Amino acid sequence: MSDYFVFLLWPFLACVVLVGIHVYFGLHIIQRGIIFVDLSLAQVAALGMTVAFLVGHGPDTTTAYLFSLGFALVGATVFTLTRSIQGKVPQEAIIGIVYAVSSAAAIMAVSHQPEGAEHIRYLLVGSLLTVTPATVGKTALVYAVLGLFHWIYRKRFLSLTFGPAKPSRPALWDFLFYATFAMIVTSSVEICGVLVVFVFLVVPSVFAALQTDRIGLRLALGWLFGLLGSAVGLVLSFMIDTPTGATVVCTFGLMLLLYAGIRRLKR
Repeated sequence: MSDYFVFLLWPFLACVVLVGIHVYFGLHIIQRGIIFVDLSLAQVAALGMTVAFLVGHGPDTTTAYLFSLGFALVGATVFTLTRSIQGKVPQEAIIGIVYAVSSAAAIMAVSHQPEGAEHIRYLLVGSLLTVTPATVGKTALVYAVLGLFHWIYRKRFLSLTFGPAKPSRPALWDFLFYATFAMIVTSSVEICGVLVVFVFLVVPSVFAALQTDRIGLRLALGWLFGLLGSAVGLVLSFMIDTPTGATVVCTFGLMLLLYAGIRRLKR
């Protein structure tokens, strides 16, 4: 049993770090109604990693990270500029287009590579079980710096999303929101893949939003849901020998479905 604990310790700590920051951003994403922006930005970052892979750089290299970050920042700029067209075209449509094009481009890019299929699988569900202490520590440091930035300017970011009053120069703060989000997504995709990043962002935040309108309580409930789902998903993956990322995604979905059923019965 102690061997199991040691084996799952660092993957779980990675989930703690990821859930901690993604639940916060999830509150913004749910409130703004741009549910798939995380999936889209993650796929853009994955496209950057794919380009790095084509020129001979592995997914764990600094060059691959810089490629991913550069692509993600371009995506953040696109989403900032397209928010102003909300009255004519839903921004979710632009987000969906970016996701579809990025996904197709990544598939095309590796279609003639011997390891292309494995690379695409890695981008989708990552490799949580093989995460190293160094990666967890580096990611935690990056997230702590970005989290501190959002804490210092929390009034501007919260008013931008939750209103009713907007901060001065809203376009600048909107870009800073998407840019910091892009930095977080870039690091997350490297660890756990596009699909796990998406569920960490959306599912705990949806659960919390169904419980309360208070932002602080939403954060606490979202963190609780995310940590519980991560622990259960990791243990299940280890016990039944299934891909870790996919198991965590399904666990989050089943937990939310179970909650919805209990909520329905109570009513």
